Amino acid sequence: MAGFNKINDFVEDLGNGLHDFDTDVFKFALSNTAPASETSNPTADGNGVLANVTEIAYTNVSGGAAPTLDSQSWSLSSGTASFDGATEVITADGGSVGPFRYIYLYNDTATNDPLIGYWDYGSALTLADGETLTITVPTVIFSVS
Repeated sequence: MAGFNKINDFVEDLGNGLHDFDTDVFKFALSNTAPASETSNPTADGNGVLANVTEIAYTNVSGGAAPTLDSQSWSLSSGTASFDGATEVITADGGSVGPFRYIYLYNDTATNDPLIGYWDYGSALTLADGETLTITVPTVIFSVS
């Protein structure tokens, strides 16, 4: 997976205690629209919410909805806190999924679904019926020290 790109508002959200990394539900949003091409660029200050991302239709995604980050953990070691999660698999079921190029991570529990960051695959992907995409979540999505 491509490198993780932090959303600017995420830093403010951390300072305001908006996220509980132990209990909140985090999901992935799939998009084929570049952040800078959105009506309100979600990477710009004040725009870091899911409503500013043009999501694809999840009709043929197994489960019919945005995939959820499972098995996340928030840990502290020697003054550095880290957030990580399990590898996720998206399966096309009943037709194709996509195209999409960007995968956003957002907090589905917090009001307005604040964005954490996104990965850019570099080119659009389309999954044919029955195909899968494994989202290889880094061992540490981000850390704060």
